[in-house]
Amino acid sequence: MGRYIDANCKLCRRERQKLFLKGTKCYTEKCPIEKRAYPPGQHGQSRRQRISEYGVQLREKQKIRRMYGLMETQFRNYFQRASQQSGRTGDALVKMLERRLDNVVYRLGFAPSRKSARQMVSHRHFTVNNQIVDIPSFVIKPNDVIQVREKSRKLGLIHDSMKRIKDNMLSPWLALDKGTLTGTFLNIPERADIPLNANEQLIVELYSK
Repeated sequence: MGRYIDANCKLCRRERQKLFLKGTKCYTEKCPIEKRAYPPGQHGQSRRQRISEYGVQLREKQKIRRMYGLMETQFRNYFQRASQQSGRTGDALVKMLERRLDNVVYRLGFAPSRKSARQMVSHRHFTVNNQIVDIPSFVIKPNDVIQVREKSRKLGLIHDSMKRIKDNMLSPWLALDKGTLTGTFLNIPERADIPLNANEQLIVELYSK
């Protein structure tokens, strides 16, 4: 399966906003987009092109896809499943992405980034309802309990990541017990509650052509 192996910070610069792909680095002055807030490449600074309607829609799709760390085929499959649900397709798409196990692990603060969360899930550091799950795309359901495995509770990466999560920063659809490193997915969030700076309706328009 294909995967992106170039610098993650180039993706943020290409989209001209932070996608929070590098964990704690994204919150410091070392973040490249703070110093070079223009697209990467030889002509990144000088190029001033007018973006077409299609280009705007494409950039929005690429932004969300990269934020959640998905390849094109995976993302299109999510869109097709979202389009079969009732209600707004864009809202359904974002809700489905938020229910991925790697994303929930990141939201709970067990990992500094979604990429790191995906790797940690694959390395079998978490259980869901007391069952080991090593599939990052595993769909979390309401009242599911996500917990760090006993043998993984001393990992420095987890404890360093937990420091960025304050009680008032936790997403309202999640509950966290820092003492036992346990999180609960309370309910499927509404789109208005999801902190995602994107216009998913543009993706619907792009794929509807």
